[in-house]
This record gives sequence, structure tokens and C-alpha cells, in this order.
Amino acid sequence: MAWFVKIERGIVNKPRFDQFVGAHVAYVKGLISDGHQAKSGYWAERGGGMLIFTAESMMQAKAIVEADPLIANNCVEYELHEWCLVAQPNPN
Repeated sequence: MAWFVKIERGIVNKPRFDQFVGAHVAYVKGLISDGHQAKSGYWAERGGGMLIFTAESMMQAKAIVEADPLIANNCVEYELHEWCLVAQPNPN
């Protein structure tokens, strides 16, 4: 599995955005349950955030991202990148 990063920027007002936050949190919990090792959060200064997760391919990663309620409801614009790690903890 490869790592992917979705970087997003909000494009709607906060009341509209907040309508979909609960669904977004449930979506991320589903990704975790499905083994995608997802981590999601927002920038402290607000206005955007990031999702890090694993997927089999860029095509699967794009499908995962497009299922995010924040994307599906046009609340954010995003960039999707495969993240190539250069150092990881030794599993032994």
C-alpha cells in the first residue's frame, strides 16, 4: 500500500461547511476501519486541512477522496499527492 495526501482548501462559508463535518468524520472513521490508516485534521488558522491515508493505487486514492462528503458536496478544493516516505520506524 502506498501513502497519499489530500490537501484541501475550504471554498464555502462556515455554516455550509459545518453541515457536512459529521459525515466527514464518519467517512474518516470508515477509512480507518477499512485499513487505510487515515489521519485527518485542519490547519490551526482554519480554512483548510489535510488527510493522510494508504491506498493500492492513485486510482483508488482518487476514488477514496471523491467519496469524502466535503468533496462530494463541493465544500473544498483539493490536491492529491502520492507521498513517498524516505524514513520509517523499523518494525522489529
